[in-house]
Amino acid sequence: MDEMTESGKRALLRLPGVYRPQADTWLLSRTLREAGLRHGVSGLDVFTGTGAVALALAEAGAAKVTAVDLSRRAALTARWNCARAGIAARVLHGDFAEAARHRRFDVVTANPPYVPAPDGAIGGRGRAWDGGHDGRALLDRLCAMLPDMLHPNGVALIVQSTLSDAERTLDDLRDRGLKAAIVARETIPFGPVMRRRAPWLAARGDIGADARTEDLVVIRGDRLGA
Repeated sequence: MDEMTESGKRALLRLPGVYRPQADTWLLSRTLREAGLRHGVSGLDVFTGTGAVALALAEAGAAKVTAVDLSRRAALTARWNCARAGIAARVLHGDFAEAARHRRFDVVTANPPYVPAPDGAIGGRGRAWDGGHDGRALLDRLCAMLPDMLHPNGVALIVQSTLSDAERTLDDLRDRGLKAAIVARETIPFGPVMRRRAPWLAARGDIGADARTEDLVVIRGDRLGA
């Protein structure tokens, strides 16, 4: 199946079950392109899905791109899309922690599953979006690992919803020695998953009863030079 990128300049293949690029994908990609990264850097895109952000890494100047996803279909999709775009990316199937073991990168990008799930799910059919009971199961793991994934002066860009506690992400990164700030924000209408979960989120006080939108943010973490 072919889908167009935000700019409409490149078609993306997407196998059934692979996360469809949407507002969070495009917000992260735009922020990456505007980040003023040095050309020739090494980049890692975790939770890559179709590989849309991995492609944006290459467009932003990364000379070496690695992408990883726990979904075999996503890894295959990303491999196809990078090959079609002429990007010699290293696309891995597996857990992001294994992909980054004993390796460091100049840039790490992430669009992790961050939607709170009533049953605490982090896998199964909702693997691409379910982030556990508070939406932070994967975010917390990522924050804990980021300092060891980045070279000195390396940069991380993470997109998430404010419903999964962006302030906690900022605090976690700062506690681990990174300089962290929100560098982009966008308000979007609830998608199908959030519409279904809105009554549950409202009942536990996370949103108002009439809420129909959420805020996405991109958090930048800089590992200061040694």
